[in-house]
Amino acid sequence: MIEQGQPAPDFELPSDSGDTVTLSSLRGKPVVLYFYPKDDTPGCTTQACGIRDAYGEFERAGAVVLGVSPDDERSHGKFRDKYELPFTLLADTDHEVAERYGVWGEKKYMGRTYMGINRSTFVIDGDGIITKVFPQVKPATHADDVLAALNA
Repeated sequence: MIEQGQPAPDFELPSDSGDTVTLSSLRGKPVVLYFYPKDDTPGCTTQACGIRDAYGEFERAGAVVLGVSPDDERSHGKFRDKYELPFTLLADTDHEVAERYGVWGEKKYMGRTYMGINRSTFVIDGDGIITKVFPQVKPATHADDVLAALNA
C-alpha cells in the first residue's frame, strides 16, 4: 500500500457522469480518494451516505472527494442518484488504479476467497502528496475520521 509522505500515483478514470478525471488536474486542492468494494451494498452505502451527510464540512475544508470502485460508470450513476451523492464516483473496472495504490487483494467472505478492493482512503494534499492513509476503513466512522485528518 502507498504510504503517508509519498506522492500519490496519478491516474485517469471515467466518472459517474461520463467525464474523465485525472488526479493531477486537481492539484492545489486537498483530495479525499476513497476505495470501496461495490456500489449499493450495505457497508459501501453507509460509507457514501456518511460522506454525503457531512459534505458541507468537506467543502469547507476545500476538499475534492472521489470514490473509486471496480463498478462501471452506469452502476456509479445509479448509486449516485439513488442516494443523492454530491461527490464524484470513478470507475476502475480493470482495478489498475486500486493495484497501484495497493488496495486490490485477496478477500474472504462466507468461506469464499476472491480478489477485490480492501476498503481504504488516502488524503492527498494540494501538492499531490499523501498526508494520511486509512487502511481497513470502518464505514460508520469514515467521514468523521477523514474530516479530522483534513482539519488537523
